[in-house]
Amino acid sequence: MSDRVHPTLDDPVVASLSEGVGGPMGSRGTRHPWWTPLRVVLALTAVCFALGMVQKNTCYQASWQNGDTRYSHMCYSDLPYLYTGRGFVELNWPYSGDEQVRARYDVMEYPAGISYFAWGSAWVTHWLSGSPDLSPRYGRSVGKLTEEKAIQREMRLFVTVNAIGLAAVTLLAAWFLAGVHRRRPWDAALFALSPMLALTGLVNWDLLAVVTVAGALWAWSRDRPVLTGVLIGVGAAIKLYPLFLLGGVLVICARDRRLMRFATAAVAAAGAWVVTNLPAYLTGREQWDVFWRFNADRGADLGSIWLVIQQVRDGSEAFSFHPVTINQASWVFFGCWCLGVLLLGMFAPRTPRLAQLGFLVVAGFLLVNKVYSPQYVLWLLPLAVLARPRWRDQIVWQAGELFYFAAVWWYLGGFLSPGGGGDVGAYWVAIVVRMVAELYLVAVVVRDVLRPDHDPVRAGEDEPEPEAASPLPEPALSR
Repeated sequence: MSDRVHPTLDDPVVASLSEGVGGPMGSRGTRHPWWTPLRVVLALTAVCFALGMVQKNTCYQASWQNGDTRYSHMCYSDLPYLYTGRGFVELNWPYSGDEQVRARYDVMEYPAGISYFAWGSAWVTHWLSGSPDLSPRYGRSVGKLTEEKAIQREMRLFVTVNAIGLAAVTLLAAWFLAGVHRRRPWDAALFALSPMLALTGLVNWDLLAVVTVAGALWAWSRDRPVLTGVLIGVGAAIKLYPLFLLGGVLVICARDRRLMRFATAAVAAAGAWVVTNLPAYLTGREQWDVFWRFNADRGADLGSIWLVIQQVRDGSEAFSFHPVTINQASWVFFGCWCLGVLLLGMFAPRTPRLAQLGFLVVAGFLLVNKVYSPQYVLWLLPLAVLARPRWRDQIVWQAGELFYFAAVWWYLGGFLSPGGGGDVGAYWVAIVVRMVAELYLVAVVVRDVLRPDHDPVRAGEDEPEPEAASPLPEPALSR
């Protein structure tokens, strides 16, 4: 398309970097007939994800059995430990109520969507391993199973199978993001080249929710409220946070006086969530409920400001916030934050974009949540790159995330502990730096909402355009 915004002409950082390869796109520049923006974005995503797999190689070679390496090399992943720790090594259904299974293995403490994917990956792992006889494993302790070379090979294969599946959904997410804004497919390159995508993509299964968020943004840009709701509902069955996108949809529909679109999306989301959870609920209601109890009972954990406050108030273990106190306080803070986003959206000069509202709501949730794991940066990534498609601001934000990523593993490995003992103040600094970097991006997005002429997507538009455009045949053609 001749009206596509080229990044070397739109972004000062990209323009400066392009000087080494000939400078910004000129008036006589021509586009490659095959390397379209979408294909370039997909290729960059594949390379980035592959680098993330290489980064885990040290732990992979040791089957994640070296306790120091997983932290010193920052290659930790939950996947191999959950393969043995949650019974996938014996192909147990995550929601089995069998007494022998529950006596040996803890219940999968994740939402249903992740449990399904993990169980399916375990099935593929066993099939690729030649469908080994499982009966000898039943009489051995879980710890002994982990020490067996054959099981360790399966653990590595399980991670590989998951990596291939997650790579596929990451490419799909990039495809969705490249098609959200009609004239700006290159904005998805911010997602494709994200260092945090490479570093955290295989820590857990969060990318499964990321693709539903990217898909919901794409569906909304195509004026498909039912599909938007379905993707939000499926995403909420994987991780709860995609549900917060409905708040952005509500603001947009309220401003445009089209509340039926919001009702349609909300009903579709509820239906999709119920359908997705139904197999787990029907086969093991008690096991399905573990996720909700686990999160309600969880105390201040890694990455949260609550952990900093708790440790600063008393370096010993004598003081700690009760989980109920944190739950109540965090929900009050989050409720006030959501009210602020609502007022911002309703009184802004122009209707904010869904990515902007979604980013602000999810950021508020993470900032006051009682756990902020390093891979949670992925929750914000697709929203952030479309909410503020500027390389400078993305670099500032992700630099804070990168600093925290290194600090959390070195903290867990004991490498940040002072030689003379005492508190690990360096880890507190990393948490605060991460929050400050995130708040910086929040402030810039708020500024863009209040002053649309600063919004790269809206700058230069003569007339306001509706949030949802008419359906178009190519993903890169819809705003």
